[in-house]
Amino acid sequence: MIFRNDTWNLLAHLTFRRCWNALKIVSGYFLSRITRNPRQFGMPVSIAFEPTTSCNLRCPECPSGLRSFSRPTGMLQGELFRNVIDEVCSDLFYLTFYFQGEPYLHPEFLDLVRYAGSRNIYTATSTNAHYLSDQKAKETVESGLNRLIISIDGTTQETYESYRVGGSLQKVLDGTRRLIEWKKKLKSKTPHIIFQFLVVAPNEHQIHEVKELGRSLGVDEVRFKTAQIYDYQHGSPLIPSNDRYARYREQADGTWQIKNKLLDHCWKMWHSCVITWDGKIVPCCFDKDAQHALGAIGNESFREIWMGTSYTQFRKALLKGRNQIEICNNCTEGTAIWA
Repeated sequence: MIFRNDTWNLLAHLTFRRCWNALKIVSGYFLSRITRNPRQFGMPVSIAFEPTTSCNLRCPECPSGLRSFSRPTGMLQGELFRNVIDEVCSDLFYLTFYFQGEPYLHPEFLDLVRYAGSRNIYTATSTNAHYLSDQKAKETVESGLNRLIISIDGTTQETYESYRVGGSLQKVLDGTRRLIEWKKKLKSKTPHIIFQFLVVAPNEHQIHEVKELGRSLGVDEVRFKTAQIYDYQHGSPLIPSNDRYARYREQADGTWQIKNKLLDHCWKMWHSCVITWDGKIVPCCFDKDAQHALGAIGNESFREIWMGTSYTQFRKALLKGRNQIEICNNCTEGTAIWA
């Protein structure tokens, strides 16, 4: 019933125009694959907006945690956000408030959520749940946020902090309880609360335990995610032994390779994009340092960038040889829709 409620919540944001736009995107995508020439007929159905690059934790495979960005850190300006939303809201269906950083560090984060909600856009975010005070938990429920992913990568403090360096499992659990309590008090079906467990070698023995923990707390869903490892060719102590949860596989010569085939197309390049805190539009979430910025809001409108020369050239390069694009070489996503 919980999953069904979230599905109906998603479907409630569909309109005839959004469905027609999605059909145009699918048509352009398949025509591009057939002709090997990029065609784009619609606007994105999904956008990820980066509230901030700042983060309170120091996770070992995260640029925010490592403080290793070559691009500047900062906070998303409300005016920039609203201008983009006003332009794309008729076609946009799904909005994620996350790229790098911790969204709740943005002082106006929930105001941005409310604004998107006022345009009938499904909203989601991902958080380390360290800032869910009683007041913030109440405001989160009241904001209308549709989906909240909580990163919980261990069921004991020792295991949790082995990846979430500097984090407190107790804060995560307390924040989760407050959210659930306020959902009950306010008789709200949202946000749909997901425990997301990033499976790495130090925590893979707790997979069953986190399922039980999620059930006991009353979260709506528990999900497991595989970890992207930047320097994986010679192995990593983070790669789990359970092959189901590993993106990489050891070869006969002792080196490691990514398991999936790198196909010369990517559904994400036709239906979604990422916008950094300072308005740069990048192809996807694998371009963490915004090295492939395809335009910047303020210099051009979103539509001009989305339909423009730089985006077209990037899609063409991808159709020609995805293995020539460095951000694609460690990618396990993006080829779905009948790959």
